[in-house]
Amino acid sequence: MRIHITSVFVDDQEKAGSFYTDVLGFVKKHDVPVGTDRWLTVVSPEDPDGTELLLEPSGHPAVQPYKTALVEDGIPAASFAVDDVQAEFERLSGLGVRFTQEPLEMGPLTTAVLDDTCGNLIQIVHTKS
Repeated sequence: MRIHITSVFVDDQEKAGSFYTDVLGFVKKHDVPVGTDRWLTVVSPEDPDGTELLLEPSGHPAVQPYKTALVEDGIPAASFAVDDVQAEFERLSGLGVRFTQEPLEMGPLTTAVLDDTCGNLIQIVHTKS
């Protein structure tokens, strides 16, 4: 068994698609109209057949209170592996990305947390081997 698709709830799929591709560097895998929304997934350019991230519309009534509570408590909705947290922090900061946690070393982990502009906090992480 392996993870095929996971999702984050986004306030605006168009805005999320741009942020996750143009800023974070993922590539669009699927973009299929589904009623007024879309089945919009992105993948890592390093693993185009790997796990997909579904940019899920936030329309369900339970979603907004859930997302609000996570953000208020500083809890990331997802965590993405990077090779160098400090380098990604600098690159993304240069693109105007707002971080709620600058790079922080915690034993073998280095993490930082960013605002995805679509209602979520996202953690980037590197684990030392």
